[in-house]
Amino acid sequence: MADQLIRATAAAGGIRAVGVITTRLTEEARARHKLSYVATAALGRTMSAGLLLASNMKRAGSRVNIRVKGNGPLEGILVDAGLDGTVRGYVDNPSVELPPNAKGKLDVGGAVGRVGYLYVVRDVGYGYPYASTVELVSGEIGDDVTHYLVSSEQTPSALVLGVFVGSDGVQASGGLLIQVLPKAARDEALVQTLESRVAALSGFTPLLQAGLTLPEIFDQLLGDMGLEIIPETQLVRFHCGCNFDRVLGALKMLGEAELQDMIEKDDGAEATCHFCGKVYQASSDELAQLIVALRAES
Repeated sequence: MADQLIRATAAAGGIRAVGVITTRLTEEARARHKLSYVATAALGRTMSAGLLLASNMKRAGSRVNIRVKGNGPLEGILVDAGLDGTVRGYVDNPSVELPPNAKGKLDVGGAVGRVGYLYVVRDVGYGYPYASTVELVSGEIGDDVTHYLVSSEQTPSALVLGVFVGSDGVQASGGLLIQVLPKAARDEALVQTLESRVAALSGFTPLLQAGLTLPEIFDQLLGDMGLEIIPETQLVRFHCGCNFDRVLGALKMLGEAELQDMIEKDDGAEATCHFCGKVYQASSDELAQLIVALRAES
């Protein structure tokens, strides 16, 4: 099944639901960054969360950045996701591996750490980006992003994220976000029913592995609540906008002395993009041209 995002409403527009499948893009991230099992799960969950948060933005070019900093050995996660369905990200320590947790699952909470912060920055395409910080709840990503939604955006939300990694790579990845809007929040019976159904889920990836599609998952949860699935299916993908010109621009900011030192000691420079792992090589001649440009600007 292709990586995709689907939106839906229920309860006469009082419930908003978004589902995303990120299996292929999480596998691409795993391969690019040479991620361990637990690092793959942590980054995959965060990329799914980023796409789900970005999906509710309105203006073209809008993006969401999620930064997770915990006291665990993974150290941190950074994800950048857009309304256009593109996402990229990395973890600070990709080789970390931990034994399974008490439930026999990948110990994302232990890798991230249960003490730390979740930073969310929403760039709506104009003005200053909106930034918010909340303390980590568990380090499991889903709990932490849900806590952000409830405390910072004051929207009752249920978020289910999952990544299943096998010996051959990522076999299933994605997530589901359900939000109760003010017009439905007053219906306590509806809210309680929805909460019990979400709580009864064994996870998100088991549903994908059972062959269920996103519309079928929506139907299980919201089918008797006036479910309306928005026809448009959005494809999502791992994408990084880095290029050689941007690398040269970054090198130029180092200044003439540092560039000259690179020419003399290394006969050039090598730069690696944190987000996608692509390696760029700048020759000594190209560095010399940057020095000429700096002198012309001074």
